[in-house]
Amino acid sequence: MDNLTSEQRRKNMQHIRSKDTKIEGLLRKALWKKGYRFRKNYKELPGKPDIVFTKYKIAIFCDGEFFHGKDWEVLKPRLEKSNNSEYWISKISRNKERDDEINKKLLFLGWTVIRFWGNDIKKNTDECIRVIEETIFEIKTMDDYFNLIESYNEANPTMEDGTENIPYTILCDDWRYFCLENAPQFLDGYPNDGSCMVDPDTLTVLDYNTSDTAVAYFRKLNEEYQKGIVDPESFTQSYDEYISKLSTGRVLGMIDQWWDFSNANDAIKQAGLDEQGCDYIPVPVTIDGRDNQWHNSGGAFNESSGLAITTSCEDVEGALQFVNDLLDQDIHNLRFWGVEGTDYEVDENGEFYRTEEERTKQSDTAYKASHTCPYSYFPQYTGTSDDGINANKPDGQASEFFDGLNQDVKETFEAYGVETYVEMLGTNEAPGDWYPMWSFSNNFTTDTPGGVAWNKIADVKHEQLPQVVMAKDFDAAWDTYMDAYNACHPEDFISELQTELDTRMEQAAKFK
Repeated sequence: MDNLTSEQRRKNMQHIRSKDTKIEGLLRKALWKKGYRFRKNYKELPGKPDIVFTKYKIAIFCDGEFFHGKDWEVLKPRLEKSNNSEYWISKISRNKERDDEINKKLLFLGWTVIRFWGNDIKKNTDECIRVIEETIFEIKTMDDYFNLIESYNEANPTMEDGTENIPYTILCDDWRYFCLENAPQFLDGYPNDGSCMVDPDTLTVLDYNTSDTAVAYFRKLNEEYQKGIVDPESFTQSYDEYISKLSTGRVLGMIDQWWDFSNANDAIKQAGLDEQGCDYIPVPVTIDGRDNQWHNSGGAFNESSGLAITTSCEDVEGALQFVNDLLDQDIHNLRFWGVEGTDYEVDENGEFYRTEEERTKQSDTAYKASHTCPYSYFPQYTGTSDDGINANKPDGQASEFFDGLNQDVKETFEAYGVETYVEMLGTNEAPGDWYPMWSFSNNFTTDTPGGVAWNKIADVKHEQLPQVVMAKDFDAAWDTYMDAYNACHPEDFISELQTELDTRMEQAAKFK
């Protein structure tokens, strides 16, 4: 109940500040002490937020409980009994409506809004800081990703031994230039069709090279290059040089396929750098945080690779027997698990596992090469072995996979509430019966107009995309690239992909 006189209430109101309040000062001081820099009472935004991180588009309000109607269902009945109930109920109701309007305006502009109650700031300042930090480092978009890299590099420019970090590097060596040019399809949320995107609703082949997302992505790389974030050696380094950099743990970010750099992670573990928190963790980002259609396509049939028997082979039956023997379960176990008692153990339930010492040995590239044979072009099984207990490969064994993770990776999983990389990234069912299109484009030759276009496009990308990233005038460089790209007649390539997609869908329909 409000027992104050009008004069007493007037004097109290005179001492209430609309900005730079005690709770605002307390939170600002704590943020400043942690090294965070921000704007206060930012007039450029609706509501003039009390604390603003322009870099991360985060707007923070410090709300007093009374004036912003905390626990309104309790406060309102109390105010109804006060001397000036109509005034206070009207005023606080309007404040609550205004807060809601401001929130909606900021969200529409792409800002994240955080509101703290005054008592929470006073009593749980550290928890409020934690909420802000989690928001800052929530990685959903391309901008979030590069903001994290920039922020970390600013705070930690070197390794523990003083070696300078490399914020972001790109592999462009030979056919591995996919590390540079493939990103737009992933940023748009599409699964890895390799050569294109396919709209699952219209079954239309889309060219990711000319999409709005492609422009935004390469513009971002250009901006980061001008800031010194992108490794200047990206476009001249060899694959071995790239792996060597990753193996030191000083590379903060890149785009690549796990199978292309897994040996670098082994080197990090061998050097004990994992104890410093050096690991490579996939981050599920899209261009703007949109939903993804990603699919874990490990079981996709790849008709463009495998084994062959030459016409000069003198023992065809022996060669076929060799291939057949590779799939014998005992030999398959030997290929991927190694020797029992040396490379893995078997518990009382018949389940395979590795000791920490055995896991360490398997991170040694030379040891792994001499004790296992995971060569991808040899026929192999995935999933569960014939015994119905074990996975055919160690990384498919749930317990072994998790137990083999470094402690910092386990902590990352815990923060995301997951136990596997697939859970962390998210996955969907195969997008359609056409999937994946790379199994077709990998077989392209120059015998067709589409194949000619595909080869010309590859040459243009190799030559032009590095220039786009490094250019002082991005727009001019992009226009030059697009002119060269369109001169390759990409429509011929897209047309042949569309024909193949239509054929696959027609064939699949016959079996339904």
